[in-house]
Amino acid sequence: MQIGSSIYLDYQATTPIEPRVVSAMAPYNHEIFANPHSTAHVLGQQSAAAVETARSTIEKCINASSEEVIFTSGATESNNQAIASVIFGNTTERRDILISEIEHKCIKNAAYFYAAKLGYKVKEIPVDNTGLINVDAYQSLLSDQTLLVCIMAVNNEIGTIQNVKTFAEMAHAAGALFHCDAAQAPEAMDIDVKDWNVDMLSLSAHKVYGPKGIGAIFIKNDLQAELPPFIQGGGQQFGMRSGTLATPLCVGFAEAMRITKQEATTHREQLTHLKRLFLQQLEATHIPFKLNGTQSQCHPGNINVQFIGCDANKLLEKLQPNVCASTGSACNSEMVLLSHVLKAIGLTDQEAGSSLRISLGRFSDEQQITKAIDYIKAAIEK
Repeated sequence: MQIGSSIYLDYQATTPIEPRVVSAMAPYNHEIFANPHSTAHVLGQQSAAAVETARSTIEKCINASSEEVIFTSGATESNNQAIASVIFGNTTERRDILISEIEHKCIKNAAYFYAAKLGYKVKEIPVDNTGLINVDAYQSLLSDQTLLVCIMAVNNEIGTIQNVKTFAEMAHAAGALFHCDAAQAPEAMDIDVKDWNVDMLSLSAHKVYGPKGIGAIFIKNDLQAELPPFIQGGGQQFGMRSGTLATPLCVGFAEAMRITKQEATTHREQLTHLKRLFLQQLEATHIPFKLNGTQSQCHPGNINVQFIGCDANKLLEKLQPNVCASTGSACNSEMVLLSHVLKAIGLTDQEAGSSLRISLGRFSDEQQITKAIDYIKAAIEK
């Protein structure tokens, strides 16, 4: 996608809304606008029916059963709900929460926050230099004290894809619950909550060409009765998450998931092709670089690359306004924090500080790739 002079290569941060999603949402902003929980009248009933159809569509996309998908404001809320609800609902002596070293900050921060406040302990599962879970280390951390395990399906920075099914089986063998942050997964892999046998799973609409401000958490039906709601209020969504649902967002999320599921093969093949082209053209420039993560188990649109000898933040500044990408760091006022993901896979401060995440998407094309490579070459040689 190109907006003016800007080539957008930051799809793992967010995606533009698919035009078909915009069309699907339109009637629910005007004609069918009523509160979906005001079911005493016909307009409210129409909105409620649209929400339930949307819920059913998403459930089918991930092979969930009826009423196992709860709408939220996004994956951050979903991830917080998974951790908080399990801790607040715990009636056992188990006090350990296991998370991978490369979980999204909303998992890491939530886990440490609730653990510190309520007397639990967080233990981080190491990964290897490609971002894959260290299976032996994971097994050694599992015990009769493990309450919950959180391992993401696809990493948001380096694109590494984990074997969720195996890790869920290991957690269950230890008597623990298993949660998966799958926000980045739909574009990269098929999700099947029954086959994976996860207890909870988080999704986000704006990672799959849907609207911002909505996500979902899958919670197994038999587990829902054991967990308290994360947001208290009017008892909407089977009592699991209170608050008035935004009908257009629910409809848009469902349409985005439907398109992603239906056209998955085509989109993934295109991303794989463009990724290969990007790397071929980058090699042809003779700019020294090194890829972070793994290429064999990776999101097809993810390219996390060290530009050896460069400062990634300064490089990204030079690329403005022509190339939109991400550095592997997060800026916090005057302090620059190096990516915990890149540090976890063994990169030095210098290597992490030289890394850019290029993420390709549905609206990327060969011409954009070629122009982006030219801009990168010019910026590095400047």
